[in-house]
Amino acid sequence: MNSRRSWLIPTGLIALTLIPAAGGAIRLGSLASGGPVTPDNERFFAMPMPVVLHIIAALIYCLLGAFQFAPRFRRRHPRWHRIAGRVLIPAGLMVALSGVWMTLAYEFPPVDGLAVKIERLIVGGVMTAAIVLAVLAVRKRDIANHRAWMIRAYALAQGAGTQAFTQLPWILAVGELNATGRAIALGGGWLINALIAEWIIRRNRKAARVPARPRFEVSTS
Repeated sequence: MNSRRSWLIPTGLIALTLIPAAGGAIRLGSLASGGPVTPDNERFFAMPMPVVLHIIAALIYCLLGAFQFAPRFRRRHPRWHRIAGRVLIPAGLMVALSGVWMTLAYEFPPVDGLAVKIERLIVGGVMTAAIVLAVLAVRKRDIANHRAWMIRAYALAQGAGTQAFTQLPWILAVGELNATGRAIALGGGWLINALIAEWIIRRNRKAARVPARPRFEVSTS
């Protein structure tokens, strides 16, 4: 893979991150300025710390994690990869656990019904488990499984970016999202990312099993 192509995936992931990052920045600005307070956001003003931690951790995790998908950069800078990993692990756990905490503690609007609550709890739990398994794998020097679990965790963390697109067809076809549409759109975003992650993992494992082609040198003597 040449240098330009190796940056296609990280660039796409950064672009995907910018969508929820813009919403997060607006949320943080609203909290910092003290309003306006509406029925849809009053829970954040009543208890701002969890959502602030969630937004900041998600931004760090998704932006920094995107560079882990640049293979040439990762190979050339192994020390950076290890240092970044020490940041990504706590940031990812903060994203997952704060998401679970908010799901259980906040009073969400009716459009975020029981199905959405269950989806968020499942995603938060699976993401937490994936990060823990990734740490255990790397401690055993099982790099392949470490990489696979980190890819799965990152895919779930990027759900908000994909969900911006999965909600759009429902809005265009039906109109304003109801509880059913919201559950389908959010669940669809996480499912798409999870399937892509599994495809990447399978492709990497298949490539690892293919023996390298021998190089033949032509004698000039």
